[in-house]
Amino acid sequence: MHVKKLRICLLGVAALMMWTGAASADWALNMTRGVTPVSNEIYHLHMLILWVVTIIGIGVFSVMIWSIYHHRKSRGAVPAKFHHSTTAEITWTVIPILILVVMAIPATKTLIKMEQTGDTEITVKITGYQWKWRYDYLNEGIGFFSSLDEKSSKASQRGSNIDPRTVDHYLLNVDHPLVLPVNRKIRLITTGKDVIHSWWVPALGWKRDAIPGFINDNWVELEKPGIYRGQCAELCGMGHGFMPIVLKAVPEKEYLAWVEETKKAEAEAASSSDKEWSADDLKAKGEEVYKSTCAVCHQPTGKGIPGTIPALDGSAIVNGPPADHISRVLHGKNVMPAFGGQLSDVDIAAVITYERNSWGNHTGDVIQPRDVKAAR
Repeated sequence: MHVKKLRICLLGVAALMMWTGAASADWALNMTRGVTPVSNEIYHLHMLILWVVTIIGIGVFSVMIWSIYHHRKSRGAVPAKFHHSTTAEITWTVIPILILVVMAIPATKTLIKMEQTGDTEITVKITGYQWKWRYDYLNEGIGFFSSLDEKSSKASQRGSNIDPRTVDHYLLNVDHPLVLPVNRKIRLITTGKDVIHSWWVPALGWKRDAIPGFINDNWVELEKPGIYRGQCAELCGMGHGFMPIVLKAVPEKEYLAWVEETKKAEAEAASSSDKEWSADDLKAKGEEVYKSTCAVCHQPTGKGIPGTIPALDGSAIVNGPPADHISRVLHGKNVMPAFGGQLSDVDIAAVITYERNSWGNHTGDVIQPRDVKAAR
């Protein structure tokens, strides 16, 4: 009986230790170490300065507590009567200045290193859109948009009845991640297309604002393969929370294979814009584009958000002349962004065909990519 109770107690203690370990991992208070040389330098700099201020704090509060205890009124302490001490004033001015100078030396070295973007082997231009990211590999001549993944998008819709806790990496996953090789110095250029965004992946140790009309840059050298996640760190509009970042670090060979595969896919997509598409193929592709691009605002049902986002179901634009519909998608209006620079001719033709033949809309119109190309 006693052995059984002992086993139960030991199992309880083990479970508590496991739970405590998991809880402490979830509630870690320290900085992320990161996976780049700069992020590691920032971490060690943080720890150095943390110990400096901790020692100062312990020293100052120890003296204060000792002084309060030993010079209390109940012990008959009589306060000294003086109004000025040049020595004390010089001491408490010079010592903090020396401490700040000593801390500033490694901090300045790290800041200078963060800005040294020379000798990079790969350059990637990052452009923020409402609400997605565009990645252009300037050396390889490829580029693509990265949007919130379909599962997160579905769960985030009003009335979806999907528990977000059942979705892996809810609001932190994308359809097309940024792929970069490890052990290569890479320059990342950030800018914005519409409003101010901010590209932030904590594992890299820094973030950069993406401002329309301006170019900010930084560099990264990933030390180990893995998936690293981040988000837009600037309030960029109602879709701000649906603008995640996923960086996939891979070995050199895998990266080169991915580049070739992406080039081949882009060539096939370019050639497909000149062919005649069937209505069924356009609607099938249009549904995919709608779910990844339009459903966040207009909702999967096409009903929009009353008072904020107009409905597409029964819309005068959707059921009106096709040229007006194409123009609205290409150029946008009011809060709706222009998708002419974000989607290909095929994507726009497909999503317009889908919208004009879905829900309560039955125009029967089939928009071909050449129609969109002519309207650009």
